[in-house]
Amino acid sequence: MRSELLGAGTLEVEVTNVSRHGIWLLCRDREMFMSFKDFPWFKDASVASIFNVEELSPNHFYWPDLNIDLGARTLEDPRRFPLVSK
Repeated sequence: MRSELLGAGTLEVEVTNVSRHGIWLLCRDREMFMSFKDFPWFKDASVASIFNVEELSPNHFYWPDLNIDLGARTLEDPRRFPLVSK
């Protein structure tokens, strides 16, 4: 017996893991790591708030409980887009 996919997946983006170092975000076929060092707003957030993520438009992610929105380019190379004020 073989299982077959019956329809398209409903989740476009999801958090797959939260560790003491950061968050793993899966969007379609790619996984991105968000370190707490580069994205400090997530460090003290509740797990429920971190898992509540939406894709507003392709490669643009929003955490409504935290009022944080980030693009995939920022997640892939945070040094190009400094987010921490000095």
